[in-house]
Amino acid sequence: MPIMESAKKRLRQNRKRNVLNRSHKSALKTQIKHFLGAAKEGSAEAAEKELRLTVKKLDKAAAKGILHKNTASRKKSRLTRQLNKIKNAASKKG
Repeated sequence: MPIMESAKKRLRQNRKRNVLNRSHKSALKTQIKHFLGAAKEGSAEAAEKELRLTVKKLDKAAAKGILHKNTASRKKSRLTRQLNKIKNAASKKG
């Protein structure tokens, strides 16, 4: 345990940030699962709506420093490619 006041304060801050970061990351993972579920159903419109929300959360997480900006960019790219596959499959059917 820290002895100095500044170290005690730093520990309090770290614990608080850890809880917030974990909650943001958890919400982000849940949003990604929502998108993947909509993508699995094959509904392009629902998947597109979920992708917009997912991209927004990824951008916010990157801005807050919860995710590295390149990690967020990579995830957005991969999810967008999945959506494009669904759209292409739908256009070939119809």
